[in-house]
Amino acid sequence: MGIILLVLLLAFIAVLVVRAIQFKPPVEEKHVAADEKPDADKAIEHLRQLIRCKTVSYRDKSLEDEAEFKRLYELLPVLFPNVYSHCECVRPGPRSIIFVWKGKKSDKPGVLMAHYDVVPVRQEEWDKPAFEAIIENGEMWGRGTLDTKGTLLGVLEAADNLIAEGFCPAQDLYLCFAGDEEISGGGAPANVQWLLAHEVHPEFVLDEGGAVVQDVFPGLKSPCAVVGIAEKGPMDIRLTVKTKGGHASTPPAQSALGILSRAVAKVEASPFPYTLTEPARQMFDTLARRSTFLYRLIFANLWCFTPVLNLICKKGGGELNALVRTTVAFTQARGSDASNVLPNEAWVGANLRIIPGQTPQSTIAELNRKIHDPRVEVGMVYGNSPSEVSLTGDEPWNRLKNAIQSTWTDAVVSPYLMLACSDSRHYCRISEHVYRFSAMALTKEERGMIHGRNERIPLATIVKTVTFYQTLIRNC
Repeated sequence: MGIILLVLLLAFIAVLVVRAIQFKPPVEEKHVAADEKPDADKAIEHLRQLIRCKTVSYRDKSLEDEAEFKRLYELLPVLFPNVYSHCECVRPGPRSIIFVWKGKKSDKPGVLMAHYDVVPVRQEEWDKPAFEAIIENGEMWGRGTLDTKGTLLGVLEAADNLIAEGFCPAQDLYLCFAGDEEISGGGAPANVQWLLAHEVHPEFVLDEGGAVVQDVFPGLKSPCAVVGIAEKGPMDIRLTVKTKGGHASTPPAQSALGILSRAVAKVEASPFPYTLTEPARQMFDTLARRSTFLYRLIFANLWCFTPVLNLICKKGGGELNALVRTTVAFTQARGSDASNVLPNEAWVGANLRIIPGQTPQSTIAELNRKIHDPRVEVGMVYGNSPSEVSLTGDEPWNRLKNAIQSTWTDAVVSPYLMLACSDSRHYCRISEHVYRFSAMALTKEERGMIHGRNERIPLATIVKTVTFYQTLIRNC
C-alpha cells in the first residue's frame, strides 16, 4: 500500500512539473521600433499650456472655476489648428467634446479618449506650484500631467501632426474627451449618446488605464504593458449605528463607535471570496509563462494551487489581492462633535471595488452577512456594477498590441482587470473592444502621484506618448 501511495505521489508531482515545463510563452516576432519623430519641444510646450488651465472638477459646481474650462476650450484651437480645420468639432454636452476625423472608410470606426478635468490640489502639500508646469531635472510638474492631460496631449498632438503631413486614417476616428470624469459626470455619457444617435458603433475604444510597468508580477523582470479589458465597479457605503446619545459620563455598555469598530473588524477579518475573473486569468496566463519556474509551477496548475494563490493574495494585499476579490477600504468616520457627548448617530464610510460577476446589491448582502448585527445599518451611498469584459486575441486587440510593442519594444503586452474606474465603462454599450491603456511607462512612485502630491511626468514620457498615438493611428 505504501509503495502504491509513493508511486501515485511521484506521478502527481511529475504531472505538475511537466505542466510547468510546458507552460511557456508563445514565440513572437521581434518588433521594430516605431519610426515616428514628433517635435519634442512643441509637444512639451503644448502640455505646459494645458496644465496651466486649472480645470478642477467638483461635485459641488459652485466650487468650479468655469473661466478655467473656457480658457482650455479657447486654447485647443490655438495648439491644434490642424485638428480644428480638418475635423468636425461637436459639443454633445457642457463638458463633452468630439472631433470627427473622417477616414477612407466608415464601417469600422475607432474612438480615442481622455479627460481634461483634474482632481483638487492641496498646494501646501506640494513642493512646487501645481498649475505652473515647472520643468526641472527633465520632469514637468503639475496636476494632470499623468491623469490625463498627458493623454489628451498625446491624442491631439498625434492627430495634428499626422493631418499636417496629409495622412488619412483607414477608418473614421472619433476623438472623444470629457471634462468631468473625476466626478463621474455626464460628459462621457453625452458623448456615447451622440455616437449612438449617429449610428456609430466603434470597432475599438481606447481610454486611460494600464501602463508600462515593472516588478508588478512575482518573478517577472521584463516590463509589462498591462491593458485593462474590464474594470471593477466602484461603490461607497456607510455603516451607521443610531443610539440615544447623552452625556459621556454615563456611557452604555456598548457605544455606537464600539459597535461600529466590531463591524469594521469583522469585515476586514473576512475578505470577500477569491474570484478568478477572465481578465485576471488572461493576465496570469500571459505573465506567469515568463516568470520563474516556481511561479510557472503554481500558475500552470491553478486547479491544484488556487488555495496557495488565494493565501498569497490575502496576506500580501495591494494590487495582486485586488485583482482577485472585491475590496473594502474604510476611509471615513463620524461620531460626536464633542469629546464629552455620546453621538445619537455614528457612521464609518468605505470605498469598495466590486469584482466582475458581483453587483452592488449582492455586495451589500454579503456585508450584512459578515457583520451579522441588526444594530448596524449597511447603506449604499453610490454604486456601479463592474464593466463588461472586452474581447482579446482578434484584430482590434492585435492592432493595439502591435502599436504598444512598436513603441516599447521589450514590453510584454497583457490583459488585466483595471482596479480604478474610468469613463470607458460607458462605451461598453456600443463596442466589444473597450481597452484601457494610458500609453506611458510609469514607475511605482509615479503611479502613486496620480491623485496625490507632486504629480509630475518625465519629458521623455510626453514624447513617447505622442509617438505611441501616431503609431496607433497609422494602423487605424
